[in-house]
Amino acid sequence: MVGPRFEQTAQKFQPRPLAAIELIAEEPIRLVEGRVAACDGGAGPLGHPRIFINLDKPGAHACTYCGIRYEKEDHHHGHH
Repeated sequence: MVGPRFEQTAQKFQPRPLAAIELIAEEPIRLVEGRVAACDGGAGPLGHPRIFINLDKPGAHACTYCGIRYEKEDHHHGHH
């Protein structure tokens, strides 16, 4: 290697690659009425292309762009 080499060794200055993953994991699952959720990132011009997420299978389903999780709201028919 030619020239000076800079290496950051102070841990507090290191990037946190998992920070975004940790933040999205803290985001509550969004309950949706119906079988399909639409996600556009929710931030207007800072969002992402709108995609539709099938919620037919049980459990939470994550947006492939932003990781927001959606789940079909459980309605018990016949119970009032």
